[in-house]
Amino acid sequence: MQDVARRALRAYVENCRVGGDTVAAARSFFAPDASIDVVHPFNGHDGLEAYLDRFVQPLRGSLQHLYRTDNIAFAGKFEGAVWATCTGHYSGHFAKDWIGIPASGAMVHLRFGEFHRMEGDRAVESYIFLDIPALMIERGVWPIVDSPGRDRGFTGFLPGPASGDGLRWHESDPERSRSSVEMVTCMLRELATPDQAWRRHWHHDMVWYGPAAFGAFVGIENFAGFQVPFEAAFEGWSGGASNNGMTSHACRFADGDYICSAGWPSLTGVHARSFLDQPATGRRVFMRVCDWWRREDDLLVENWVFVDVPHALLQLGRDVLGGVAG
Repeated sequence: MQDVARRALRAYVENCRVGGDTVAAARSFFAPDASIDVVHPFNGHDGLEAYLDRFVQPLRGSLQHLYRTDNIAFAGKFEGAVWATCTGHYSGHFAKDWIGIPASGAMVHLRFGEFHRMEGDRAVESYIFLDIPALMIERGVWPIVDSPGRDRGFTGFLPGPASGDGLRWHESDPERSRSSVEMVTCMLRELATPDQAWRRHWHHDMVWYGPAAFGAFVGIENFAGFQVPFEAAFEGWSGGASNNGMTSHACRFADGDYICSAGWPSLTGVHARSFLDQPATGRRVFMRVCDWWRREDDLLVENWVFVDVPHALLQLGRDVLGGVAG
């Protein structure tokens, strides 16, 4: 079954490249009645046609000559189900405003990440992440002043794996995949610990490619300079691998040295300190989060991350997209 899913994913990825047809690719990949969740402001879609009408077609109308570049793609199993994942960038000529973001009249990139539960060669349950704040930052309409990534010349384009082998069209050693999942699961459970126990799993020169509102960091000390205050902003900060009874991972699986997870939501905590310009509210926040990791030997070296930041801020009473559209 994983081989069938992998072939379907490969066809989907290759049909979205330059000169491809993203609509036709979606029609071939998704089941007609698929459950498709996309980040705020799109959120849930019941069925392929709703997904095409509300997300794909408007994006294609705004980013003319739309195509995709996928940097990571692989398949695996989680709790008995077959899953496929991919991440990269949509690119196109930004000719028309999109969800209130003003067009630039130039080429832009919109980072995406996708997770699909497969039945045969069709996706039946999907979670689709977009780094919308990256595009807002590039166009000068991101309103959050203290976003760590705001003033770093972010262009919306982050690199793929340094090893150049992120498209995994053949299954890797199952034992290596199993140990990779175990490594990441252990690391996740050691986040938000007083002694920062998670450090032992990471290379000193690790790279964290975060959502644009958070920024990207190279080197474990620079990453810790973001991660520790982020955790401290929320009392009881915990994620989908922690068995907290409130959030979970929809999937967490690996193919060799590549591992991924996604939760809808994954992280939760009570907003106890200032976060992205928002003073403490005392509200419990639920965050939609996903990751891809690459390991070398027995250490994690690269990590690509999405957080649905507009959805998280909306729970704190800040509608960053409504402000743009207005």
